[in-house]
Amino acid sequence: MRGWLVAGISAAVLLCAASAAYAFDPVVEAENYSKGLERQSIYMTPEYQAQLRLVSQENGLNALKMQATDPQREFVSDLCWNGNDGCAGDVRLYEWQTNGYGIVQPVLFTARNGATISGHVWATKAGPARRPGIVITNGSVQADEQLYWYAAQALAKDGYVVFTWDPQGQGQSDTQGESPDQQEGTPAQSDGRPFFDGTEDAIDFFLSNPSHPYEPVPSCNSGTSHAAKQNSRVKAGLDAAYNPFWKLLNPQQLGIAGHSYGAAGVSYIGQWDPRVKAIVAWDNLAAPDPNQSTGASGGGAEEKGCVDASQRTVPPITKPALGMSADYFIPPEPNTSQPDPMAKSTESLAYSKLGVDTGEIIIRGGTHYDFSFIPNPGFTASLRGADEIAWYTTAWFDRYVKGQQSAVKRLLTDRWRHDGQEAAVDPHGDGNMFSFYYRSRLDIGLPGGGRFDCEDMRPGCPGMVSNDGVNGDYSYLSVDTSPDGPGFPSEPKGTGIYGTG
Repeated sequence: MRGWLVAGISAAVLLCAASAAYAFDPVVEAENYSKGLERQSIYMTPEYQAQLRLVSQENGLNALKMQATDPQREFVSDLCWNGNDGCAGDVRLYEWQTNGYGIVQPVLFTARNGATISGHVWATKAGPARRPGIVITNGSVQADEQLYWYAAQALAKDGYVVFTWDPQGQGQSDTQGESPDQQEGTPAQSDGRPFFDGTEDAIDFFLSNPSHPYEPVPSCNSGTSHAAKQNSRVKAGLDAAYNPFWKLLNPQQLGIAGHSYGAAGVSYIGQWDPRVKAIVAWDNLAAPDPNQSTGASGGGAEEKGCVDASQRTVPPITKPALGMSADYFIPPEPNTSQPDPMAKSTESLAYSKLGVDTGEIIIRGGTHYDFSFIPNPGFTASLRGADEIAWYTTAWFDRYVKGQQSAVKRLLTDRWRHDGQEAAVDPHGDGNMFSFYYRSRLDIGLPGGGRFDCEDMRPGCPGMVSNDGVNGDYSYLSVDTSPDGPGFPSEPKGTGIYGTG
């Protein structure tokens, strides 16, 4: 405890005053921008492309089968409805249950506006009888849940029950709701409600159990209840009455993560919903206000109004939240001048002013697509961004959802300043994954007292540690595809990604 306190005092005094200033250089910028081509080295190999073709075909056939056997659903107008090509996510993760890495259960439930929502619940056989939970909210448009399975599986292997789901109009969730609310949330990208209200519906379903089955709350648009649809679909064996992994879940320990529009949604819901303990916002942390004129994470329409004003109150900031971003947004465009080094940290700094633990990690050369694994050259991303995202996401939730003091070492690690795999692909052998344009920061309390406050993690700050408790390079793929162990007799079996495995 004394060591933590000394490190915290040192960091607080120095405040990393020696932060480097980086002058804009077009040659350096060209090299930095080209890092968005790195992920292609994973998925453009002949082996990966052959597997992608097979998975795409299987996804498409299963999507058509689902639509044919459940004609009440309507998702084929969604961009990623068939899970093909760039909508498939990382195809190396599809045999997760079959290969004995963990368990997964597909589910359907009815949203508050009557749309049928598609999702998956993830866990492992190994682990305690009761575990904390994480709900992950997608980004918008080409951002189906498959793109976030890499993070979901890493969290499941870290001891969480995890829920991934497609917001209305995404992936295999219905494009529209049920009358009189069929226009609520449509057309896609014109209304934030699927990402704000949808996150709350997903939490409600995730925390449901046989004693308290899931029932959708009244719609935001008209106040209509669509519980009858949920109940009729449950009776027909179509919708799930409750979370199938409910026995594993500790409802008192809940975190939420989201990307893009989903990041704006979790930034609000995380502060508004008292059940949530911590937040991770992937590109990027937003103010907890559902009616911001700038919309989701710097782009997109604001959420439209609600007949129940109590669903639109702006809450105080009290929950710890980590923001993550990257050098380039959407579409990724090269810089022509030196950007404001604090431009990505506005909300994280607002948290610090209120004394709430926070951080802002910015990936060097990364893009908005680092957070969603899209195996298509049209969506550029860095090689190691997804690994860095999985690392900080699990460490943040371990600290603030599980309450693990040891997780602080993983947050304070300096491993991402000299990553071996990053150095191997960098033209200058630079293994530092923190942006040199934008300053990554971390301002958190330490076990036993004191604070760690580093305002520029790229050059490093006193209190960062080399011994973070994890040996060697970190890889989400290695974590996700590690063998699962024996489980408890009461644990659910799971039925695989398509419900047949």
